[in-house]
Amino acid sequence: GNIAGMHTTGESREAFGLSPNGFERREMRIAILGTRGIPSGYSGYETFAEEVGRRFVERGHDVTVYCRRALFKEKPATFLGIKMLYLPSIQTKSLGTFTHTFLCALHLVFRRADVALFVNVANSPFCLITKLAGMKTALNVDGLEWLRPKWGPLGKKYFRTAARIAKYTTHELITDANRMKEIYQEEFSAHSTMIAYGANIMSSSRPELLDPLCIKKGEYFFTACRLVPDNNVDLMIEAFLRTDTTKKYVIAGGTPYESPYVAKLKGMADNRVVFLGHIDDQNFIRELHCNAFAYLHGHQYGGTNPTLLKALAFGNCVLALNTEFNREVLGGYGIFFKKDVSDVELRLREVLEHPEIQVRLARNAPDRIREKYTWDIVTDQYEALCKRLIGREQPWRASEP
Repeated sequence: GNIAGMHTTGESREAFGLSPNGFERREMRIAILGTRGIPSGYSGYETFAEEVGRRFVERGHDVTVYCRRALFKEKPATFLGIKMLYLPSIQTKSLGTFTHTFLCALHLVFRRADVALFVNVANSPFCLITKLAGMKTALNVDGLEWLRPKWGPLGKKYFRTAARIAKYTTHELITDANRMKEIYQEEFSAHSTMIAYGANIMSSSRPELLDPLCIKKGEYFFTACRLVPDNNVDLMIEAFLRTDTTKKYVIAGGTPYESPYVAKLKGMADNRVVFLGHIDDQNFIRELHCNAFAYLHGHQYGGTNPTLLKALAFGNCVLALNTEFNREVLGGYGIFFKKDVSDVELRLREVLEHPEIQVRLARNAPDRIREKYTWDIVTDQYEALCKRLIGREQPWRASEP
């Protein structure tokens, strides 16, 4: 039978610019599994599903995103042209992802897709379900979770095992940084395709949103991250306090539960440090970025970090912890500090005493995004990957015994 004809009518094929036999340009059916769901409020995975999903739809593909039922009061059937499916999960920190992704993978066996696109290396065992069912299966592995302090020994062991078996449970692994690609090759002898994360370039449009905070444009440093030890907020607060600047240090982000680490941070701070807690409102986050004097980034683990890209896209002068991943993202578009209070202090004084450095870095930052991190570039790469995966044989028909 003809390929496209298996799941589209003649009219819809022509609407998508396909020839009647479907061979020139064909619609792909793509399912995204392993996120909490969209619209994105929480993390990089959800933003990825929304930004790439909507662009796939604009290019004529059929996209389904699986969402965790418990997290959505409103449950629209579609969003930005993306089909939304809401499945249950056991809502605990450790079981939420597993139970939900397992159910989604089983559901997809009956619904079918050309490509099952999973996120989060923790989900690698469930990729086997769609792979064995004859669907092309790809997994975006994300960061080096087994190194992060927030997971206990068992959690770390699980993540490492999941990463080790991922090359067997999928057809294709996706890493979001060149260094991550190397690590998977060196540690697990696993080949992967590098596709970075993306960002949208934007500038300030509603500065009045900041009025209640009594902070003025250019009069504060800014950080947005979860308040966990491996993001090194304590290091940055301590260095900031040593500078005697009249500027403030505004920190957006929290933890799902009040942790001893957060109590420690609040104990260190003076009245120049402002804790805003977790912020969902993306317009508010945008204004905080766009009006900041400089952005401080202390992330120690992970690949292409979404908040670091956001800082560049919003035109921030960025000071970042000197890691291989942060160097790969920033290149010459930022200032690096060591994991050492006096070195961070030195870098802060550098931008405070030489405003021309701050101006130059802030002005040039969005160019870095234009070079390699726009969502259109990212979508091009995912689209090429999906086409390559299904080009090898007839899509979504389980191979005959």
